[in-house]
Amino acid sequence: MQMKIRGREASPGIHEHARRRFEFALGRFGGRIQSLTISLADLNGPRGGVDKRCLAIVRLVARGRTVVVEDTDASLAVAVDRAADRMGRAVARAVRPGLTWSPAPMPG
Repeated sequence: MQMKIRGREASPGIHEHARRRFEFALGRFGGRIQSLTISLADLNGPRGGVDKRCLAIVRLVARGRTVVVEDTDASLAVAVDRAADRMGRAVARAVRPGLTWSPAPMPG
């Protein structure tokens, strides 16, 4: 699995934390994941608040699927933890044998 972590505002420690958490959450899927891109951002800058975002995008090898998970929190570490947990569950659903997926129609 190829992993890229982006985010200038995030410290090297947060980058390492994200790498470990996503490797743990996705390690069991091994060769089924082509790539993982993680973007870490502080949306409001120095103003503070619930504005730290972790956006993760997984491209699966088979079925041409992309799985996207986003989480926002006052703490970037918490946003990373929740996004990694959610991504693990989302990829498990996406690679489930016999699963056919189509997007739900938009209301309206």
